[in-house]
Amino acid sequence: MKKTNHKMHPETHMTSLGYDPFLSEGSVKSPIFQTSTFAFKSAAEGKAFFELAYGLRDAKNGEQMGLIYSRLNNPNLQILEERLAVWDSADDCAVFESGMAAISTVLLEFLKPGDLFLFGNPVYGGTSYFINHILTGFGVHVVSFTADHTKEEIIDLVEKTGLQNRLKAIYVETPGNPTNAMIDIEMTKEIAEYFSTEEFKLPLVVDNTFLGPVFQHPMDHGADLVVYSATKYIGGHSDIIAGVVSGKADLMARVKGLRTFLGNMASPWTSWLLMRSLETLKIRMEKQSFNAQKIAQHLLNHPKIEKVSYLGLLDEGTRQKEIFDRQCLGPGGMVSFYVKGGEKEAFKFIDSTIIPKVAVSLGSTESLIQHPATMTHAEIPLEEKKYLNITANLVRLSVGVENYEDLIWDMEQALDKI
Repeated sequence: MKKTNHKMHPETHMTSLGYDPFLSEGSVKSPIFQTSTFAFKSAAEGKAFFELAYGLRDAKNGEQMGLIYSRLNNPNLQILEERLAVWDSADDCAVFESGMAAISTVLLEFLKPGDLFLFGNPVYGGTSYFINHILTGFGVHVVSFTADHTKEEIIDLVEKTGLQNRLKAIYVETPGNPTNAMIDIEMTKEIAEYFSTEEFKLPLVVDNTFLGPVFQHPMDHGADLVVYSATKYIGGHSDIIAGVVSGKADLMARVKGLRTFLGNMASPWTSWLLMRSLETLKIRMEKQSFNAQKIAQHLLNHPKIEKVSYLGLLDEGTRQKEIFDRQCLGPGGMVSFYVKGGEKEAFKFIDSTIIPKVAVSLGSTESLIQHPATMTHAEIPLEEKKYLNITANLVRLSVGVENYEDLIWDMEQALDKI
């Protein structure tokens, strides 16, 4: 794109930012740089690149680290990360081969044995397992809270552990998976500041997968790092696995440093596919949100539906509605609802749908439907699932870009089968 003083919107940058066609034979789209290593013009250039890569000296007069090895950097990876950082107004961004690779790298970087970790519940089932089984196995202490807790109650939960001086990170997923529960990011940031000291600033990490970078910008509300399963809305086509972390420069330097040595960066092919997807991210998510609103509204008063959990239908005057209005730019495409009955009725409904695929991902162009209690959140103990409202009659629908009237017809005929 030619240089201009006009401030572009993020979706405009997704087609060209960070790429010069005339460095690649005039190709309008970036080629796939399917290479493991890059040649240096001289030994001195190689030395300079490695000095910057390993932090052996500061850059001089705008000097940038050159291409070395695709575990460190690759043109496809770098262009993608520059574009993704725009959405979150982040200093830097790192892309990984999966959402769990992104999440686990962040948590492993900021936590060590004996530390205390505070997180909001519910979270994605894989995240829950990593926290409650992997981190605790490494000697990390964990304490959780829900969207119903107040700031004072959460502080009390931490202090009751007696380990408040060892609190090293706070993590929230909002909206929560699979219930759409909203956690107040600004309130959580105040908790982080309450437990911070002059020597240590407690990082707040926000999983923004459900609303994507289009409908919520956590860094505007105090988040230090934002994580995504890019498999979901960012990828959007059910054909790649990827994860993203974006955020403040000092923290991102640590995340990228560990990524280098874990070797879990995204490949050139994955990066190229994500660049393709970014060009349609906003229009896809807007269509999915429009469809979801129509479906949720239709289900709201259906005689066979007990309750609908959708961000576009939050009751005025409630804490959840106040958080949503202040924190979000749109309700997104995730609809969770409780059919009247139990697992039998939920399964009958799911199996009777025609358009959605019965599958556990979300955010794709096709609608996907699943049963959280026995699928994505199967490993969570029964009592905890009840506490989090992940009950046997809960169904999660990821709304795609199909015609909304067809989707409503399908929901109606499937409910008739119960």
